[in-house]
Amino acid sequence: MDIVGKIIQVLPLQEGIGKTGNPWKVQGYVLETQEQYPRKVQFEVFGEDRIKNNMCNVDDVVTVSFDIESREFNGRWYTSIRAYRIVQGDVTQGAAAPAAPAKK
Repeated sequence: MDIVGKIIQVLPLQEGIGKTGNPWKVQGYVLETQEQYPRKVQFEVFGEDRIKNNMCNVDDVVTVSFDIESREFNGRWYTSIRAYRIVQGDVTQGAAAPAAPAKK
């Protein structure tokens, strides 16, 4: 699935050690869609390599490709939106037209 919007917040990097002893990192972001009624969506990028390859800054307009997964823990359900690719700009509208040369 894809979603397009502007990054409005970069959340603190989270890191730790898993049950198997392997280190992990998760970078979270908040995106605001650019619709008539904007929605805010929090998503995360998991893994050091993906974080390095998908860096975003506040006010970047991006297209985020993501998977949604829910899991149960102690009788409660939790849903995560995990991005696997972030592309600068709105790629859903196709390539932008080249700028016309300035007239003198």
